[in-house]
Amino acid sequence: MKSEASRVAIVTGGGRGLGRAMVLGLLHHDIMVAAVDRDAAPLEEVSAIARGDGRAAALLTIPADLTLPGAAEQVGAQVLARFGRMDILVNNAGMGLSVLWPDRWVRPVRFWDIEPDQWRLFFRTNTDTQFLMSRMAVPHMMRAGWGRIINVTTSLSSMLRSGHAPYGPSKAAAEAMTSIMAEERENTGVTVNVLTPGGLTNTSANQRAPFDRAKMLQPAIMVPPLLWLISDAASGVSARRFVAVRWNASLPPAEAAAVAGAPVGWPTTGSEAVHPVASTPQPKR
Repeated sequence: MKSEASRVAIVTGGGRGLGRAMVLGLLHHDIMVAAVDRDAAPLEEVSAIARGDGRAAALLTIPADLTLPGAAEQVGAQVLARFGRMDILVNNAGMGLSVLWPDRWVRPVRFWDIEPDQWRLFFRTNTDTQFLMSRMAVPHMMRAGWGRIINVTTSLSSMLRSGHAPYGPSKAAAEAMTSIMAEERENTGVTVNVLTPGGLTNTSANQRAPFDRAKMLQPAIMVPPLLWLISDAASGVSARRFVAVRWNASLPPAEAAAVAGAPVGWPTTGSEAVHPVASTPQPKR
């Protein structure tokens, strides 16, 4: 088993906002990091910070549009060429409503006004990229017998709230996918969890939000739960969602996780599907 300090993480959307905070947090924890972002400029800023901290050798920056065919595989090839392995995947790439509707705070988006291409763009960015990157990375983790996949979704209320389509549905799909991924990787050494800030964040995606930015959640809140999730102490933790704003750093990490965590997805008790009994033995999952 690799020591924590020798592990390699990929952080998508790693050039700005939550992604940047997590990239820097991992670097400061002596994790080698590949930061992936659609745009090169924010990655250059992250590189400058890493150089100033004396951590340039531990950082690989990869400009890539992960919605394009083959992009995930190209990212994987670059990570393997530089570091020789991949142990941690933080699926943070995404887009918010303000990208297409900058005035959405005063003119809420209504589903009947959304063009089909706009709908599909949100799913390609917020859902498909998580699937494609996980699909690329998990065989490497399986061979190593150790891995962490951490999907950044959003607050459950934001998935369901009026005015939040197509952002909310695309994040809800990623949440459901996390549950499936976790079940299919059970007892393999590869865990799959959700990490979400838990409220409005002080990032460029919310630049026009009509709120005091100092009172928004700051991106660095993602780092303490992230560091615990990638630690050996969390080896048995999978299919959970962690809300960063609820993480109490004054508690021992396991206690903080108990407070901030809940089962991934939505409660299902009483709403399970009724399936017929199979007449022939079914293959084990």
